[in-house]
This record gives sequence, C-alpha cells and structure tokens, in this order.
Amino acid sequence: MPLDHSNFRQLQPTVAIVGRPNVGKSTLFNRIVGKRRAIVGNEPGITRDRIYGEAEWRGRHFRLVDTGGIIPNDKEMMPAEVFRQARVAVEEAKAAIMVIDGRTEIAGPDLELSRLLIRTGKPLFLAVNKIDSEKQELLAEEFRRLGIPELYPISAEHGRGVDELLDSVLHVLPETEEQISSTIAEDVLPSLPETKVAIIGHPNVGKSTLLNRLTGKDRSIVSPVPGTTRDAVDEIVEHDGGRFRFIDTAGIRRKGKTALMAEKLSVVMARKHLEAADIALLVIDATEGVSQLDAAIAGYAHESGRSLIVLVNKWDLWSSGKNTPGQESLGVSARRRQFPQDRSGYEQRLRYALKFLNYAPVLFISASTGKGVEKIFPVLERVAAERRKRISTAEMNRFLKQIDFQRASVPVRQRVKIYYMTQAAVAPPTFILFTDRKVKLHFSYQRFLENQIRRAFGFVGTPIWIKNRARD
Repeated sequence: MPLDHSNFRQLQPTVAIVGRPNVGKSTLFNRIVGKRRAIVGNEPGITRDRIYGEAEWRGRHFRLVDTGGIIPNDKEMMPAEVFRQARVAVEEAKAAIMVIDGRTEIAGPDLELSRLLIRTGKPLFLAVNKIDSEKQELLAEEFRRLGIPELYPISAEHGRGVDELLDSVLHVLPETEEQISSTIAEDVLPSLPETKVAIIGHPNVGKSTLLNRLTGKDRSIVSPVPGTTRDAVDEIVEHDGGRFRFIDTAGIRRKGKTALMAEKLSVVMARKHLEAADIALLVIDATEGVSQLDAAIAGYAHESGRSLIVLVNKWDLWSSGKNTPGQESLGVSARRRQFPQDRSGYEQRLRYALKFLNYAPVLFISASTGKGVEKIFPVLERVAAERRKRISTAEMNRFLKQIDFQRASVPVRQRVKIYYMTQAAVAPPTFILFTDRKVKLHFSYQRFLENQIRRAFGFVGTPIWIKNRARD
C-alpha cells in the first residue's frame, strides 16, 4: 500500500529545545542540525518563532525545533506569543530538552519552567550549557534542584557533551516511527519535487499573516511591531500534487535602518534565504503603495534570478477607503491620488513603479481575511513550471529567423550579427547568443530580444538571462 507523503514530517519524531532567553538554545540547535539555521547573538530574545530543522544522529532521523526564550507569566504581548509558540512545540514533541546557563544561579523562572515541563509528562532532558571543561562540571550538579533526573553538562558552542545528550534522547524516540520515516524518505521523496517559495517584503506588510494563512497554522508570530520575525520560518504545504516549502523571511530594511545586531543578522539571513529560493512572493502593503524600498527588495530578487509574484496585501482596506490606525498623518490622501482604489488603476501605477517586473503576475489579496489567497497556489504552480521550461535549439533558431532586429533601436556601431541561439540553462531560463564579434550586448538588443522570447514562449513570472559569445 503506498504511503502518503503529506504526513512525512508528522511521522518523524520531534524534539523541542526550550529554556529562558539567552541560554544557548539556538547554538545547540545549530550544533545538532549541523548548519547555521537559527540566528545566534548576545542579545536576549533573538529567537521568537518556532524554527524547525532535520537532524540525524547514529543513523536515526528526527525533527528538532528551536523555540523562543520562555519567561513564564510574562503578560507583555511579544513574550506571551513566544511562550505560546514554545508550548505548541512541546505539545507536538516526543521529548524536550531544557537548556540552562551553567554559569548562572537558579532563578525563580527556572524552577517555574521546569515544573511546567515536568507536568507535561514528556521525556525531559536538562542540558546545562556553557560547561567548557571538566573542572566546571561540578557547577552542573547545582541544577539537580530543578527535579530533572536526566542532567547533561554540555558546551553547545564547542560540542562538548552533546553526543551523550543525543544518545539518551534517541532512547526515548519511537523506533517504529523512525522506520516509517526512512521508508517514506527512500520511496516517496524522490517523486515529489519541492519548490522553495520565499515570502519577502519590508517589515510589517503582512508576511507572517500570509504564511499562517497559506499553511493553515499559527506558524509565525503576528504582531503590529515591525521586525517581529527574525529567523526565517518555513513550512511545507502540499497542494494538488505539488510540494511547496514556504519561507517567511525577516522584513528587509536598508542598511543603517537596523539598530540591534539581531536585526542586522536577520536582514542578511533574509537575503540568503531569498537566494536559495525558487520563487519569491513580494508582499506590498496596499495602504502604503509601492515605495523605493519595495523596488529595492524586488531588485534583489530580480537580479538574483528568482521568479517573482507580486502580492498586493490589505487590498480590502484600501479598496474600501479605510485606513489602518495612524495613517491619516502619513500622507494617505496623497497616496490615494497616486494609487487608485480600483484594481486596474492600482496595477497600472504599480507596474510603472516596478517597470523591470513587467513579467511578474500581480494578485490582490487580504492575508488577514483570506480573500484572494486561494489564487496564489495556481499561479505558483504555473510560475514554477515556466521557470523550468526548456526550448530546443532547433525551435530557438526557427524563432530567431522570424525576428526583425532592425526594429531594435541600437546604434550602428554596436550592432552584431547573430548566427544562432541556444538555451543553456533553466531556473532561471538562460540563453546564449553566438555572434560575429565579442562585445557586450547593447541593452536595447537584450530588452528587444527578451520581449520577443516572452511573446513566443511565455516564461511568465521568471527573469530571462541573455548572454552572448563570439562564434569563434
């Protein structure tokens, strides 16, 4: 009987890492998954959302989830959301690792958090972190007062003691689920290609709300505070036989506009995750119009060869004439004159502001209500297929013979004779022109040729790269 791959990630046993802020949870997470997945820094409270990673130890595979620093009974909005995300992680986990700073004394929140975790009844392990030598191991014994028998002195930064911790964790993970996961990984995964989709935009345009809507889960913390998301939060969704990994990136800002080191790192990581994606969903706040920062972010995606879909979010507010709180003082009237309330007029202004994205589909949505979000998946499937489209050399040369290059406004001295053309790569589609001499192709040639290629073959949503070589 064939196994359903949609449950693959659920069948893998999950281990949650929890603890107070700045004790080294993300460092331990990165150490176990074997790569820098979570942002690490000296500022407390860097991690906020749940961050998942695939881990392997002694031939066994499991999911690891890093959580934000927990401060029990903190009534502020952000810590309360962090606590909720951590609680969800523990509830779905088969085991939990509580991380504590071995160089500090036990505090009230440590005792309260350990009691909360013990009450869950899940297998619990205490990782006393920052124990860098044998002499310091005696410090770890002090933490037995927390009532967690499985205590391991470790140094997440240097890897000391982590292997003993993982050996013990493996003993409590279900063997049967691991065998099922291995079978699925071998038999089903190869037949299901994955499309990576990065959700990008400047802070507070609704990226996390959109991820939650697309996945049907409260996967990201949503807050009116700009810069809430710092790590890239990802989730896999299967739709009509397609497999999409959505990545909610931190809001990208200009250099100099980020104060904390964590925010600077999050912007760097957002660009890194964008470059690793296949398609970017550029989210624009309809109530703000298209800003220079929006154009700059779109430029990052375009120049790196990502396919693009533009999502005009909060369209319900803009089209109804409503303003979000505090907008009257931000020149809303001027923006209403510049960006009309009807779709065709708004899209016309948007395309004027983003001229280089003339190939990108534009969708009008409301992530908070879900209106229009259902249109995203069909467009994603089409753009993913267009990105991987390949045209044969024979077909390209038949197309080339039909083009009148005299229509391209190129100075006579910069014109070249084109012999033939071939598609050298996909994702993004890359074409090579073989010409009579080795010169940089005039931008008018490139623009004219790109427009002709799109007219003949489509390539909706994806940039086209054109290079030229001398035939000899």
